[in-house]
Amino acid sequence: MATQIGATRTIVRLFDDRDHALSALRDLERAGFTQDEVSLMASNAAATTPMADETGSGAGMGATLGTLLGGGAGLLAGIGALAIPGLGPIVAAGWLAAVLTGGVAGAAAGGLLGSLVGSGVDEQDAHVYAEGMRRGGTLVSVRGVEARIVEAERLLADHKAVDVSVREAEYRAAGWPGHVSDSTNPPGTQASRGVDKALGTNISGAHPENERRH
Repeated sequence: MATQIGATRTIVRLFDDRDHALSALRDLERAGFTQDEVSLMASNAAATTPMADETGSGAGMGATLGTLLGGGAGLLAGIGALAIPGLGPIVAAGWLAAVLTGGVAGAAAGGLLGSLVGSGVDEQDAHVYAEGMRRGGTLVSVRGVEARIVEAERLLADHKAVDVSVREAEYRAAGWPGHVSDSTNPPGTQASRGVDKALGTNISGAHPENERRH
């Protein structure tokens, strides 16, 4: 699903099969998408090879993924290993990795959830994506102007991404509580309120004063 943010949009796709995610990434690279537009995040459970070399940099996994992608690092250049609370060790490359490691203002607010919400992803969907990552999935995300996002959506449509609405229903049927609003607490969640505090937005609905500043 996608959300409008000014002149840009962000879309995220969850893949159960890492090879499908890499195939999608390969098509995006061939179409000229860059690391500023595309990001990949793979959980430890999704990897069939070591996540990182002995330095813990993720270089070993990056080389393996780069080979699978087509013989070069490509969109996976600079891939690194991260430890995300609630998710454990992952490897990540591209713009979302930069957000998670502090390359963008307010990046770390709320970890992966906060980074996704702060990038314009619907909060309910962000919880499903984070849960999918926790269960071994791989995320491919693209951000850009409308024309680029339309092209990315077309390319990603052929790679067996998870239907996030169906997956949420499956998780909930199995007992996953998902995103729960508590009327006794401020609007939104800790993640979205953290993003609002860091970025001066009102994604959570708990900071209307930020809207009045604009």
